[in-house]
Amino acid sequence: KPMKKFQVVGIGNAMVDVLARAEDSFLAEAGIEKGIMQLIDMERAVELYGKIGPAREVSGGSAANTIAGIAHLGGRTAYVGKVKDDQLGAIFAHDLRAQGAVYETAFAPKDAVDETGRCLIIVTPDGERSMNTYLGVTEFLTSDDIDVDQMAEAEWIYLEGYRFDGPESHAAFAKAIAACKAAGGRVSLTLSDPFCVSRHRNAFREMLKADVDLLFCNRAEMLSMYETDDFDAAMAEAAAEIAIVACTDSANGAYILSGGDTWHVPAIPTDIVDATGAGDLFAGAFLWALTHGYALEDCGHIGNIAAAEVISHIGARPEADLTALIAQARLRPAT
Repeated sequence: KPMKKFQVVGIGNAMVDVLARAEDSFLAEAGIEKGIMQLIDMERAVELYGKIGPAREVSGGSAANTIAGIAHLGGRTAYVGKVKDDQLGAIFAHDLRAQGAVYETAFAPKDAVDETGRCLIIVTPDGERSMNTYLGVTEFLTSDDIDVDQMAEAEWIYLEGYRFDGPESHAAFAKAIAACKAAGGRVSLTLSDPFCVSRHRNAFREMLKADVDLLFCNRAEMLSMYETDDFDAAMAEAAAEIAIVACTDSANGAYILSGGDTWHVPAIPTDIVDATGAGDLFAGAFLWALTHGYALEDCGHIGNIAAAEVISHIGARPEADLTALIAQARLRPAT
């Protein structure tokens, strides 16, 4: 088969992360629930921004982080997500393109009512992150933003579960899936957040059964998806309907399930500074390894290497050379 232009094309929320450190007491005072993502409006975003201390602005968005990770490793990749023609939108586009990813989604015009989305992330001393997300224009991604030729040129597309919160995003995903699959490509999905799963469980279940070839999730999302407290039972149910399942489990590492086999891949010990982006970079490095012929167990190990790097510092984009870290592990492609 001729080589496709892209190994992975991601679709998700185009955001800029605003990261600030705070004590747990700040979360209580500000009415922020610890460790989850809460959707907020523009008014709440302005209020919180006024309350936090010194902050760093770093381009984010879950699937955008994944795509940035793949591009950092030298993968051929592109991203689809909506920003406005404003200051944060320019930062987002520049940062993604600087990593080497193709980003061609049309900006929302300067006079659009909503602004570029931003996620105010409060990092507590234990490294846990509590996310307060104003979606802004990224909520209004539509099927018009999907370039079917680009999707047809992808070996894999990577769909962000958070994007299910948009009014027209389901149609956008359906268009992307159809174009990708018709050209022989495959579909991966990240569940993003247990509350996101609870909001869209039926739509996710239909997509998992009909279209998804590779599922990324963590333990909490897996349990929410299958509405059980039995982790093994949930994983077995997922493995019965999806070709490859990659489920992360914090300090316990990751579980990879495919074809009746299960691999447990231990986590890489590291000091947690900021857990933001751990799952995003795990998925990015896993997909990079998968498209470069590594065995599934090694894909999981490479995913853990990237996740360990990104939680060792503030921000959800790699700072160390992931290629060098992977080379140190002495893993080789199986094909």
